[in-house]
Amino acid sequence: MPTSSASTPESAKASGGGGVQSLERAFDLLERMADAGGEVGLSELSATSGLPLPTIHRLMRTLVACGYVRQQPNRRYALGPRLIRLGESASRLLGTWARPYLAQLVEETGETANMALLDGDEIVYVAQVPSKHSMRMFTEVGRRVLPHSTGVGKALLSAVPDDEVRALLGRTGMPAATDRTITTPEGFLAALAEVRRQGYAVDDNEQEIGVRCLAVCVPDSPTAAAVSISGPAGRVTEEATEKIVPVLQQVAAELSRSLASSGT
Repeated sequence: MPTSSASTPESAKASGGGGVQSLERAFDLLERMADAGGEVGLSELSATSGLPLPTIHRLMRTLVACGYVRQQPNRRYALGPRLIRLGESASRLLGTWARPYLAQLVEETGETANMALLDGDEIVYVAQVPSKHSMRMFTEVGRRVLPHSTGVGKALLSAVPDDEVRALLGRTGMPAATDRTITTPEGFLAALAEVRRQGYAVDDNEQEIGVRCLAVCVPDSPTAAAVSISGPAGRVTEEATEKIVPVLQQVAAELSRSLASSGT
């Protein structure tokens, strides 16, 4: 029986380079499910991927059998539990990979350096290298926080369309961690506009009183990631910010190039 030649442009391009088409299509479907919030119907996948329903059904059956997708009682498909283990392992590996770059940040700025990812509606810290100062900031690797009160959250959401940011804030709420926390969608969207304008994000006593954080996105990262430094407000001053931000941007660019070369 002949097989369909329908495929996404990316899949077709990759197949021309010696890829396995069924694998490319399966991963493409998983990515599309994640983009749709983790649960979709076959007709939605067909509409967005351009693949015929029989092809999608065959791939989804295989993914269900492997535990990477599960079928809901309403017959829609959701991302499966086996992906959690893969994601956790990948996050740990990414954090390990980032540590030399964070160590460089600590060396050049003197403050604690962090790397964080946007995981669903939350920020998760995947790596940290502490400052050598006796008074320093500490965030446990694996800690999850809401994005609206953090520098890394602002940096990451600055790359997200405003309507999607509003929807996220509607799901999470905007509780005040301190009296400086932004607690309205309008205020937060204005802060994101400022992040886009100046090229970096600031948490100014918004997550914890007495602490300032500066953050930038890792450009072209395979998953949305940001690096930051955090320290006492008395050290991370406006004057210090002018010196620290170029270092942050340089290290983020170097990490981006390292990630890109690892995928080639």
